Amino acid sequence: MYRKRLIITLITLTLASAAGAQEVLSLDTCRARALRANTGLKRSEVKREETEALRKVALWQMLPKVSANGGYMWMEKQVNLLSNDNKQRISHMGDEMVGDLSTALHNEFDDIPVVGTAISTRLDNALANSNLGPHMNGIGEEIVQGMETDTRNMGVATFTLTQPVYMGGKLVAAYRTARLLNELSGLEYNKEREALLVNVDAAYWQVVSVQHKKELAEQYAALLDTLEHNVQLAVEAEMATKGDLAKVRVKRNEAQMNLTKATNGLALAKMLLAQRCGMPLESDYIVGPFDETVHDDGTIKSEPFNGISLQEVYERRGELRMLRISDSIAREGVRMAASTLKPNIAVSGGYLLSNPNVFDGFSNTWGGTWMAGVVVNIPLVHVGGIYAIKAAKAKRREIALQTEEARELIELQVNKVRYELELAYKKKVQCESSLVQAEENLRLADESFKAGMCSSSDLMMAQTAWLQARTELIDANIEIAMGKVYLKQALGN
Repeated sequence: MYRKRLIITLITLTLASAAGAQEVLSLDTCRARALRANTGLKRSEVKREETEALRKVALWQMLPKVSANGGYMWMEKQVNLLSNDNKQRISHMGDEMVGDLSTALHNEFDDIPVVGTAISTRLDNALANSNLGPHMNGIGEEIVQGMETDTRNMGVATFTLTQPVYMGGKLVAAYRTARLLNELSGLEYNKEREALLVNVDAAYWQVVSVQHKKELAEQYAALLDTLEHNVQLAVEAEMATKGDLAKVRVKRNEAQMNLTKATNGLALAKMLLAQRCGMPLESDYIVGPFDETVHDDGTIKSEPFNGISLQEVYERRGELRMLRISDSIAREGVRMAASTLKPNIAVSGGYLLSNPNVFDGFSNTWGGTWMAGVVVNIPLVHVGGIYAIKAAKAKRREIALQTEEARELIELQVNKVRYELELAYKKKVQCESSLVQAEENLRLADESFKAGMCSSSDLMMAQTAWLQARTELIDANIEIAMGKVYLKQALGN
């Protein structure tokens, strides 16, 4: 045992000196780097920002909208309110009036004996001298000119405020849906983050496992080197045969090959961890320090797990929370589909400007007026809306079935992970017991070999058994570490 501890100390010091310039990565450091570098997590974060913006868009749909519109139009001809015939008649209405009066006077006075014609003539002269015809013609011309619209150059501007009053509930449903989608994107981000951390933990513990196995392979190779040297001396002293030396050398070559495999495996495991942490694959680092991860006897440091009820698991698991939100979104979908069968009411108000001024005889000035109105839309026949409601309700039933299935799978997963963790604990206890026996057997075999009471083959068998016991204990410890990670994931922690 003293020799074993001495060898472990020497190896640790060698690794520490070799890693003097190497970066030391702890599990928390690896997690933090992975969270900063992962592209999928960044996409989820951007999606959260997108859904938050959409939620605000849906909120503003319920608030008043203020808009301004303007336009200009040139036309070759202007709009005429009077026909050309009407213009001619109105422009000459004085002449027509005088002619009609003259005719009426002659009809009235010409029948009077002796003086009738004279009276009619005197009245005609009076009408002619009164300037009534030209005066009325001037008034008619002014009327014609006043009716000119001059709409060859038209400008219009409006300022409008519109407020939805009742849209059948679609605006409220749209806002709730957007808010739920934002919450759903947050859960998707958490799920992505959780999966990333589990992958990082798995890669980290893989490096720890391979690192320990590499150290163990170095210890085993050192034992065989010592055994080869001792057997070589025994052959020279004719206390052992060359066959015994050949067996040791074969075993030593196997140990060197296993050490090479462990070294290559460690390099690959470190590359995988570097990739998941967003580091260059050729990064030179070590994980640890190992005394923060593993006890002196090789057991993983961890706190005992306190169990929770299955109902609490259902509340914590992100998948079920996402399905609950999906059900709420489907419920809002039913309301939005139903809104197509309900009336829509909106009020609007604003100010209208025009040039020519239609409120002042089409004068070439800007004129305007305030306006207000109510718009009501009542669907009468909308068969598609009925089927839309049926489709939305069917979606809710589908989600309910998915939820039931997910609960069953989660229960199965929790029980499976718990069983595997309990099995790993039992395996660890057995491995610890086997290691104690293997170490004792190795000690006795080493003493017997030194005393010449057993062969080198017996000692190699004891060393192999010790190597296997140590390897199995490392595997059991790593299984416990990963089992706890998977259990926390299954429990929604």
